[in-house]
Amino acid sequence: MTRAGTAGSGGRGRTGALAVLAALTVAAATAGCTAQAVGQPHAAPPAPERSAATGTPDAEPPVPPAPTPTAAASSPEAPEVPGVPETSEPPSPTPDPQGETLMADGSQGERVRELQARLRQIGHFDRDPTGYYGSVTAASVRSFQGKRGLVRTGRTDTLTWQKLLGMTRVPTATELDPPTTRPVAKPDKRCLTGRVLCISKNSRTLSWMIDGRVVSSMDVRFGSQYTPTREGTFSVYWKSRDHVSTIYHTAMPYAMFFSGGQAVHYSADFAARGYAGASHGCVNVRDKARIAALFDEVKNGDKVVVYG
Repeated sequence: MTRAGTAGSGGRGRTGALAVLAALTVAAATAGCTAQAVGQPHAAPPAPERSAATGTPDAEPPVPPAPTPTAAASSPEAPEVPGVPETSEPPSPTPDPQGETLMADGSQGERVRELQARLRQIGHFDRDPTGYYGSVTAASVRSFQGKRGLVRTGRTDTLTWQKLLGMTRVPTATELDPPTTRPVAKPDKRCLTGRVLCISKNSRTLSWMIDGRVVSSMDVRFGSQYTPTREGTFSVYWKSRDHVSTIYHTAMPYAMFFSGGQAVHYSADFAARGYAGASHGCVNVRDKARIAALFDEVKNGDKVVVYG
């Protein structure tokens, strides 16, 4: 073997070594190895690939995006509380099956007078209309309601009024405003001249007379045996339209004083209870409209005659 041949084989040897080194480099690259810089931490190995044959996906499924909240979901519902309604509004009151109350205890006026006159037509009110709704009127209404199968409230409601209207006629002027409950007594002779309030205890009536002529009459009530109404001839010395008793602290409308603290005046108690009660000595009138008209006509100095 010559030197040239040796040199040639040496060159071939280097070439072969280079080829082997290049092959190793390619093999390392295809095996996934990467160069690691000096002083840098080792990188985490990649996650092992999963085989499709195992039925497991090759990668973790992506997290689905959160649903966009709707208007209803943006404010969570309050938990339901058993027995509590969903709405905070109070329940509506149950309407009265007999309708609205039109008149009741304490009411007064022409409509009350008509009610009393209609009740009297069918036997549920045993006196002349007074225009005042008191215990007597309430009892009469309860009697009517009981006969008609209505709730016995004593108040005149829509249904009670409609039934009463259907069973009665329109009251006449005399039915609405009769002069007195009882016949007017023959006037005392002292009442036959001048302007006189002529008051009879026997007939329980008062007649307003001018020169022997009866202008108007009305029912009256007197004091009890412990506070009797004085008899005799007097005169009106003071009038007080909205008077209130300083002794008993009760209202005495349209008061016409004739003897000390005794006066002719309107009495709501007389209008409500009739002759079941008594005054403290005054002459009570229960027809408010009549005494109001009388109050406007009577003058201070007019005569007052009270007799048995």
